[in-house]
This record gives sequence, structure tokens and C-alpha cells, in this order.
Amino acid sequence: MPDDHQFRGNTLARSKESSRRRPSSSSSSSSSDRLRRGEDRSLLQILAALFGLAFLLAGIGGFIPGLTSNYDELSLLGTDSNAKLLGLFRVSVLHNIVHALFGVGLLAAARASWSKLYLLGGGLAYLGVVAYGFIVDQSSDANFLPVNDADNLLHVGLSLGLVGAGLVGLAVERRTALRG
Repeated sequence: MPDDHQFRGNTLARSKESSRRRPSSSSSSSSSDRLRRGEDRSLLQILAALFGLAFLLAGIGGFIPGLTSNYDELSLLGTDSNAKLLGLFRVSVLHNIVHALFGVGLLAAARASWSKLYLLGGGLAYLGVVAYGFIVDQSSDANFLPVNDADNLLHVGLSLGLVGAGLVGLAVERRTALRG
């Protein structure tokens, strides 16, 4: 029968061996493990979350009287809608829903590795909205979103901001990977 000292020594050795096999919460755990636990969000994920929150709030805000002037003139789509978010940006039900869904997508991207794709892809998509806004006659039925000059300027800023955030996040991610 082994003595007490030998038993404690074997237990200590097994404990050290099992702790070497188990991932710890220290810097030795993989970045994907830390991200799953909500630690060490990348810059891309933080930017995606911030943009997502802003889009979601804009989409919801378009349905709130007071934040949206001429709320009684809010229509499903098109030039019939004379409601304006913050008194500046022309909105419709469709416009609000698009902003809210884009925001939800960005918030989802902030929790996954595809945040860079959503930021860059969303920025390029908004460049398409910018082109649409500058090409379409604002008083025609083709202006189904509807957009006005303030929307066009905002969409230029959003597209540049999304693409810029994606590129900055990628640069930081690459620099971090080269160091690590």
C-alpha cells in the first residue's frame, strides 16, 4: 500500500499534467476561444457593433413620432412619404426597415469573424445607394426609398465610413497577426 506522501505526489503530478492539457483563460488560449467567451473583441467587431447600433436606432427612430417630423405622412415607400427623421432625412416604412435590418446584420457580424465582410460589403452597397440617390429624380415614382439631398450626403458619409472602418480594422488585424 502506498504511503500518504507518495499518494500526494502522484495526485500533484496528475493535476499538473491535466492543467497543461486544458486551455486556460490566459494568453495561451486561442483568440477564437476568447472571442466565443466575449473577450478581446477585434477592432472590426467593435466598429461593426457601433455601426450596427447606429443603423438599428435610425431604423427604429423613423417609426417614433417626435424623432420623425410629419410622422402622419409616413408611407410604405416612395415619394408619397414626407416624414423626415430628425427633420432632415426623408424616410418611409421600407427605408426604416432597411436601416433596422442592416443594423441587425452588423450587430450579428460584430459577434462573428465575418465583420470585415459586412463592413466592406455594406459600404460598397451604400455606394450603390449613393449612385441611386444622385441618379434618380427625387420627385419621380422611381424614388421608392425615398431619398433627398440630406440622405444622399449621409449615404456618402456612411459608405465611406463603413469601407474606411473595414480597411482600418483589416490593417490593425494584419499588423497584430504579424506581431503574434
